[in-house]
Amino acid sequence: MNIRQNIRQKRRQLSSCERNIAQQAIYQKIIHHQAINAAKNIAIFLSFDGEVETQPIINYLWQKNKSVYLPIIHPFSSKHLLFLKYTSQTQLIKNKFGILEPELNILNVLPSHQLDIIFTPLVAFDQRGYRMGMGGGFYDRLLANYQTQQILPIGLAFACQKVRHIDNQPWDIQLPEIIYA
Repeated sequence: MNIRQNIRQKRRQLSSCERNIAQQAIYQKIIHHQAINAAKNIAIFLSFDGEVETQPIINYLWQKNKSVYLPIIHPFSSKHLLFLKYTSQTQLIKNKFGILEPELNILNVLPSHQLDIIFTPLVAFDQRGYRMGMGGGFYDRLLANYQTQQILPIGLAFACQKVRHIDNQPWDIQLPEIIYA
């Protein structure tokens, strides 16, 4: 079994008690995070396949009057993401991977360079901040120049997703921060 399958299976096998304890610790880190509290435009993903449950994070961000954005696959450039404003009234549809996302409405798009924080999904990560995603390279392309755009990417994960070493490629982006428990 490869690392991606192995870690996804470990993540799905967390008991509800283990999952709840870890998520509460992650939520506390987010609530007390200086950069998150100072940010205005925050991109986040909707949980899929046993990922950290993001809806409580989204609810907290809304409560703090943050503008929340969800990724969608770009309709004309299938290797890239667009970010659409997400509110409690946003209609969601399943994309080709079965992941819920907002329906494309050009009026709700925010250019990624205007985001302050991008919460980044991941399958596995190492102590250096390298991440393994689902294999599409969407976030590596998105974050290729994040330092020059004043964007803070933050990974979200469970501790069971941490591995000793990710065999990274030159195009893989190191995350400056991963919040996990």
